[in-house]
Amino acid sequence: MSALVLGGTVVGCTGTADRIASASDRSAAQSDKAAARDADKAARALAKRDLPTAVRMAEGAVALAPRDAGYRMLLGQSYLQAGRFTSARDTFADVLQLYPANGKAALNLALTQIATGDWSAAQTTLNANAAAIPVGDLGLATALAGNPAKAIDMLNAAARAPGATAKVRQNLALSYALAGQWSMARVAAAADMSAADLDARLEQWAAFAQPKAASDQVASLLGVTPVADGGRPVALALNAAVPVTPVQEAPVRTAAAEAVAAPTPVETPEAQFAKVELAKAELSKVTFGPRNAVVQPLPAVLIRADATPTKLALARPAAGHVVQAVPAAKPFVRTTGGDWYVQIGAFSNVAVAKSGWNSATRRFAALSGHQPTGTMVAVAQKSLYRLSVGGFSRDQADQMCRAYRAKGGACFVRREAGDRMAQWLRTPVQMASR
Repeated sequence: MSALVLGGTVVGCTGTADRIASASDRSAAQSDKAAARDADKAARALAKRDLPTAVRMAEGAVALAPRDAGYRMLLGQSYLQAGRFTSARDTFADVLQLYPANGKAALNLALTQIATGDWSAAQTTLNANAAAIPVGDLGLATALAGNPAKAIDMLNAAARAPGATAKVRQNLALSYALAGQWSMARVAAAADMSAADLDARLEQWAAFAQPKAASDQVASLLGVTPVADGGRPVALALNAAVPVTPVQEAPVRTAAAEAVAAPTPVETPEAQFAKVELAKAELSKVTFGPRNAVVQPLPAVLIRADATPTKLALARPAAGHVVQAVPAAKPFVRTTGGDWYVQIGAFSNVAVAKSGWNSATRRFAALSGHQPTGTMVAVAQKSLYRLSVGGFSRDQADQMCRAYRAKGGACFVRREAGDRMAQWLRTPVQMASR
């Protein structure tokens, strides 16, 4: 998605036909040339990641040629890469007014609506422009907008179609993760990844699936850093002519509508400031409904351990709460030779993993009859130590995990991925001399 949203130079879809300038109008011709120069400088700065320059020059181009969709698209991408999601959202909305068939602008608009917390508007944007957005990007954006079930349906069909790409399959896997279907996410992701990299990817998705702010997921996906954004300059708002249905009474002009009107050339800075304040006051009254997201518990491997030992205490039910009895697990009988493992945690180092193992065996005595295994895995520029028991068949591993869960533990089943005897068991024993 980031390649589609951020990649390429986008000054191609101009709306210069909307500006009627006679050959004798030298002022208009000079403005056109100046706008083109600013846009070229903005595109070059954007390619070099010089974002302040890109924003400044793109704003200059739009100010000189406000009806040019290409210049506004460039400005929107400059805002987006600078992490200014509010300004980018309003600018991409303007692009769609000028050029309704622009699928890239529609996708960008939906992503910025998600990043600013307006998931309902994002779903509306995606539904209205579905035909113009590639299905791989449309599906993932739909999941981010709070409808992972719909995303899974469309990406499943696309992944089964001839010529399906790894991007579509990985977006399907991430959509499963956002829906809380971690076993299906693992299966879908494994189609294009090695077993050694799979757990690291799921670790990344675990953090991705639990954002702390509305902008976190879009910012992570696009590799940008969100910043405080009060919005673009009021003078850059698109003042497209809107047909008005004749009515008996004169139309009412709100303070917000007055605030976003283009200032006259003789307007003072104080008057412009007053209009901006009025607009903010009107917009602050707008509220959005809650996000309709699917939240399900994560498997244990996807919960990062702190530097201190993890406490594995069972939560007590509140007073008056009826707790349904859990059927007793069947006795576990192990046979050797299998390549399935039950992973019970991922810890910051071996010492913390040992403490976690001791806590787990106190909770579930059957674990003490098995040899703990582990392996290091690189996740987000650091290492985690995965703790597991293994050598089972698939049925045995499932049975072990169910029994452990019945005791209040958290686990999941996977195939062998470099698991070896736990490091603390390999410390040489020194024999006393006679």
